[in-house]
Formats: sequence, C-alpha cells, structure tokens
Amino acid sequence: MKLVLRYLQFVALAATALASPAQAATEIMWWHAMSGELGKQLEKLAADFNASQSDYRIVPTYKGNYTETVTAAIFAFRSRSQPAIVQVNEIATATMMAAKGAIYPVFELMRDQSEPFSPEAYLPAVTGYYSDVAGNMLSFPFNVSTPILYYNKDLFRAAGLDPEVAPKAWAEVGAAAKRLRAAGSPCGLTTSWPSWVHVENFSAFHNLPLATRGNGFNGLDAELAFNNPEVVRHIAQLAEWQAKKVFDYSGRGQSAEPRFQKGECAIFIGSSGTRADIKANSKFEVGYGMIPYRPEIAGAPQNSIIGGATLWVLRDRPRAEYTGVARFFAYLSKPEVQAAWHQNTGYLPITRAAFDLTRAQGFYDRNPGAAIGIEQLTLKPPTENSKGIRLGSFVLIRDVIDDELEHVFIGKRSAQAALDQAVERGNRLLRQFERANPDR
Repeated sequence: MKLVLRYLQFVALAATALASPAQAATEIMWWHAMSGELGKQLEKLAADFNASQSDYRIVPTYKGNYTETVTAAIFAFRSRSQPAIVQVNEIATATMMAAKGAIYPVFELMRDQSEPFSPEAYLPAVTGYYSDVAGNMLSFPFNVSTPILYYNKDLFRAAGLDPEVAPKAWAEVGAAAKRLRAAGSPCGLTTSWPSWVHVENFSAFHNLPLATRGNGFNGLDAELAFNNPEVVRHIAQLAEWQAKKVFDYSGRGQSAEPRFQKGECAIFIGSSGTRADIKANSKFEVGYGMIPYRPEIAGAPQNSIIGGATLWVLRDRPRAEYTGVARFFAYLSKPEVQAAWHQNTGYLPITRAAFDLTRAQGFYDRNPGAAIGIEQLTLKPPTENSKGIRLGSFVLIRDVIDDELEHVFIGKRSAQAALDQAVERGNRLLRQFERANPDR
C-alpha cells in the first residue's frame, strides 16, 4: 500500500509539472569584439547579470575585431538574424547614426521601457561623444578609454632620470628619450594607435579643430582641418626623433605595446584600457602620466577624448528582448558594477558615481596611476574641439591618416605634404558619405 501511495504522489507531481512548465528565460544575443582577458571580464558581466534575475539571459558572442563585428551585424540585419546588442567602436558612431532604420536609440529604449536613465549621471566627455545635437544618448557607453603615458621606472633610474616624475611636456619627453637612448635603451619612445594619439588626441588636448563644423557634430558638410601648423610641427618632430630611435614607430593598432612590456622601449603612449595588461606582463616597475602637451600652444592642456566602444541596440527583435536589454543597461550603470569593470579592466568608469565609489574603496591609493585617464578626460569641460569626433567613414579616414604618417616616419614624405594628402584623401571619403546620406 505504501508503494502504491508513493507512486500516485509521483504521478501527481509529474502531471503538475507538465501542466505548468517553468517559464524559460528570454535569450538576448550580444555580439562583441573582446577576446582574451577582456573577453573573460565581459562574459563575467553577462553571467553576473543572468544570475541576478531569472527572466532574461544575455548571450555574449565574440565576432572578431570591431570592423568584423560591425560587418557581421550589418549582414545579419539584412537577413533578419541580427543580435539585439552589438559592440561598436567610437569612430563608427556617425556611420551607425546614418543607419536610422536599423538602430534603436538608447534614450528611446530606456524611456519606452520606463528604466531610469539620466545622461547627467555619465561623464560629460562620454555623453558628448555619443549624443545627438539635442543631448540624447544614442548608444550605451561600455568600454571607455583614453591614451595615457606609460614609462619604465627601472630604465629611468638607470638613465639618471627621476622615476617618480612622468615627463609632462613634449620637450621633456624628447629630452628623457634621448637620455634613455644614451643609457642603452634600444628605443626611447613608441606609441600605439598613431592617428588616435598623435592627430586626434593631440588636437583635442591642444583645443585644435580636427575638422570644421565642430568636428562633424554640426553637419555632414564638415571638412578635415588637422593639417595645421601645430600638428604638422608635432609630426615633423616625431620624424626627426625617428632617425635616432629617440622615437621609434612600431606600427598601427596595438603593435607597439609588446615592445614596452619587454623593456625594449622605455616610454609608451597607449590606451588606458591596457593598463591592467601592461602591469601584469611587465617585469619592471611601471610609471604613469598624462599624455604630453606643448605649453606654447594656448589653452593646452585641454582634455583628451575617448576611445573604446559603445553598445548599440538593433531594431526588429521581439519586444520581450528590449525589456531585457533595458534591464541589462540599467544593471551595467550601477556604481558597483561599473567600479568593478573599471578596476578589473583598466577601462574608465562611465559614471561619476562609479569613479567616486572606486576612490572611496581605496583603489587609487593602492594602484597609483589608475586615476590618470579619468583625470585627463575631465581636466577641463569639453569644448567644440575636444568633445569628440562625429565624422562619417572615420574608420577609413583613420586608416588614411595612419598610411600618411607611415610615409613621414620612413622618410618618404614631409609632415606637411603627408597631412595635406591625408586631408585631401579624407575629404573625398567625407563627401562620399555625405552623398550616400542626403537625408541627414
């Protein structure tokens, strides 16, 4: 009799389970461009959000570098298999804005889903880059970086330089690099992302226009303007240093970073987002400083501009997914979440609350140099020349600038001729973009 009762109880429980199955979580695809340690941190963010609630499940998928990720999303949209969220680098902002029917602006998403979202909570240098002329944020800031200066304290000591003082002006950088070369360093100074550091951020940090029409924020008819005497003089100085390896060009993208980590180059200018990686892989004491400036240029230093990427929401996904996306973005905005992301990756906090929490936790006291990027980004209120870049096809234009800079560094072209050529080639790309988007 007991066996019969137990069997009936089991049947009843099974019938109840079949009659009311558990509600499956709504899956939300997130295509991204982060590999390695950063990819692991991104996956942890998604996993932590998924564990915080049971209604939605963020599914991150690595799609290659930024260009490959955006290209994959575009092709997927055409076949109606696009993800809800795609990570897009900052210089593709104007290109994404032009795809009006494909994007769901973040300010609209958060408003439609009644999720708290205040642009005032985010750092001005961040909101300005990703907002329209009315101040509406179009995408969600995610991995935000800015270039900073790294230096090898051990090599500074060996060369008789003060290891506790980072060179601030470009003249100081040059003098230090020459001392380091004389002391035996194979390379005094190198840099990653040549255009981003030496044209885009050099212009912003000296309050110089990269282009007309507010660097493109005020219209598609903008024209490039970085072939001015100040930028020309700076690039010419680097070319002069190149001859004696005081400065040594290492290639595009992040190809210079390993040379610094190996102790080959004593001074390195690169993304603040690689700080944790540099610290972990360098077998010497690392020093940090703001990017150098030229004090003879009025208004310098101003503020640097950001790099990195944002999260864009794509249209034509099921309505339930957008509720989950809004919940996820609200989660990412929490001070404790932002502070952890900032501390674990080296990327900058996107909100003032996350910065304040990180400081209160003593992170900056324990990690000297970790606050330099945010201090540099907020050094002064952004101007029309230093709030960012909003130029169509700028991914291609940056390649053009890098190409022309290479001609200078190998001695095939003067700085003036190369920058004039970069402006001419870049303007052709701007006009093509303008013709392709007549309704903007």
